[in-house]
Amino acid sequence: MLANLTPFLLHWAITAFALWVASHVFRRLRFDSAGALIVAALLLGLANAVVRPLLVVLTLPLTLLTFGLFLLVINALVLMLVAKLVSGFHLDGFWTAFWASIFMSLLSLVLGAFVLGGTPEFTIQTSPGPDGWI
Repeated sequence: MLANLTPFLLHWAITAFALWVASHVFRRLRFDSAGALIVAALLLGLANAVVRPLLVVLTLPLTLLTFGLFLLVINALVLMLVAKLVSGFHLDGFWTAFWASIFMSLLSLVLGAFVLGGTPEFTIQTSPGPDGWI
């Protein structure tokens, strides 16, 4: 049980750290307290796991038409949704959310590579089906 909890806590900490750094880089993104930051990081992870895939499927034609660039808009919208749901998390404007989501994605990618190290216990393992990969 604890082995499954460790990657979750590490991803949560990386997301919280990325949000905290983004709040210092972007002056229109701010938190009233550390509690709001922690709740926002948890809710952002949940929204990225549940809401974002639904938005990706619903906007697939637009995403294909824009060669995937609309996914950046979806990331910004998910960040704005979390800001609306968490009291103490203030995000002023779409463009702040847009650039902050890009910044946070890149920072999380770099931190995840260093902290998690890409070791097998922290990566999602997939196996081919009975007929191979296809």
